[in-house]
Amino acid sequence: MEEYTMRPIGHIRSAYTETSQVPKGLGAEHTMEGVLELLPEFAAGLEDIEGFSHLWILWVFHRADGYSLVGGTPTDGREHGVFATRSPHRPNAIGLTAVQLIRREGARLVLGGVDMLDGTPVLDIKPYTSSIPMERLRRGWLEEAEKAREAEKAREAEKAREAEKAREEERAGAGSAP
Repeated sequence: MEEYTMRPIGHIRSAYTETSQVPKGLGAEHTMEGVLELLPEFAAGLEDIEGFSHLWILWVFHRADGYSLVGGTPTDGREHGVFATRSPHRPNAIGLTAVQLIRREGARLVLGGVDMLDGTPVLDIKPYTSSIPMERLRRGWLEEAEKAREAEKAREAEKAREAEKAREEERAGAGSAP
């Protein structure tokens, strides 16, 4: 089997220092700002990047140990193949994140939506472009998990409405007692 050697072009600076701090699973909101500090020898490669609102960041799960081809997720409790998940435990510990480009400061990119740990090595940056309309994208097993999550949220909202109605009826009954 062929092997390839890559070296980082920069590193992520973020407030996340432990993997447990990074939001995971359905509904996880990635609102953290972070900074990609490019190594000086690659700074010229940022020319014209300011014209893009979003970027793909290709990075290394530098703290991942080993891999498993099948495993569970925090999303639905079922097992899935590693290539159908965002698990860090992959044969090649490579991560991919779409981020918002907030601004460029020389060889530093201020990013929104960072889900990487502080010090994460970055392998590449690409502008986020897609010729596939959103309505044509399929989300695989995530669609089923999202539907189940929405149904659970609806059940919880209904329970909350019923509890509030019962409290109102109780208050109304207490107010009319002789």
